[in-house]
Formats: sequence, C-alpha cells, structure tokens
Amino acid sequence: MTCDKRLDALPEGDEEGMYTENFRITLLRSLLDMKDNKTYTSEELKKQLGIQ
Repeated sequence: MTCDKRLDALPEGDEEGMYTENFRITLLRSLLDMKDNKTYTSEELKKQLGIQ
C-alpha cells in the first residue's frame, strides 16, 4: 500500500476538528512504528537518555 493510500485511510479529524497534514503524517509514522515493534517503554527510554 502506498503512503498516499495509507494517509487516505486515516481519519481526517475528530470531534475537536480537522487534523493537519503534518499531524496525519506523524500519526501514520507512529502507527507503522508500532506495527514494526519500533517502540520503547518509558523505562527503556529513560535508560537510553540516562534519566533515573
């Protein structure tokens, strides 16, 4: 599926209003990252950033 088709499959907004194109692209990128298991727990992120 092409990026444009995937963007078309996303909602254009919600009860609060229309989403910007940048928000929809970021949402798509996030959903694809989740699908590919490219996510981190907050504990993993803190460890990478050196935060305790």
